[in-house]
Amino acid sequence: MLTELTMSSAMQSAQTPPTEKAIVLLSGGLDSATTLAIARHTGYDCYCLSIDYGQRHRSELQAAARVAQALSAVAHKVIRIDLGSVGGSALTDANIAVPVDGVQAGIPVTYVPARNTIMLALALAQAEVTGAQHIYFGANAVDYSGYPDCRPEFMQAFEALANLATKAAVEGQGLQVHTPIMTWRKSEIIRHGVSLGIDYALTVSCYQADSEGRACGVCDSCRLRRIGFSEAGVVDPTRYV
Repeated sequence: MLTELTMSSAMQSAQTPPTEKAIVLLSGGLDSATTLAIARHTGYDCYCLSIDYGQRHRSELQAAARVAQALSAVAHKVIRIDLGSVGGSALTDANIAVPVDGVQAGIPVTYVPARNTIMLALALAQAEVTGAQHIYFGANAVDYSGYPDCRPEFMQAFEALANLATKAAVEGQGLQVHTPIMTWRKSEIIRHGVSLGIDYALTVSCYQADSEGRACGVCDSCRLRRIGFSEAGVVDPTRYV
């Protein structure tokens, strides 16, 4: 027979459902840090996943570790894959220069073939293993550099795929892909992140940051980030070379 104390505990447990889990793709940049903060503020237990895909520098992965700790993620895992062997991008091939002449129309050479598809697939696998029904991804279709895998249509298609292709979904545990900053301008992202207490000095957005995490200031990502802080009326904490 249950004692009065254990009966009370059992009733309380039944009335308070466990916190839901979310996998958060965390690059170490401004957008993904804000996305993590939003997921935490929403009430999810966040399991961060960073992908070491052969990018030009390690600084953003170091930033991801700092952000995960600062924003109280339950866990932070780094998975290594070699997209450098595929090539085709200035972010994975040292022989292709990172553009520094300003954001241009069209898809730039910093687009990494199939990167977001691969990263979301890894997040999906991690969600199944972790028992998470939510994936948070900091894709943005407003202040972005023309990447086709940052569009709402792609995210909707991936969510549909996820709910067709996984054991969890077939057994009734469907999965949602959340892109909370998809339609926000960079200035809106920054203002919202500041309201959630993010220290953006921890983040690295530059495509070609140095070994100390200092930004070049002239690549597309640096330009969009700098304009965002200016339009938000927030002091830019970025360390530049």
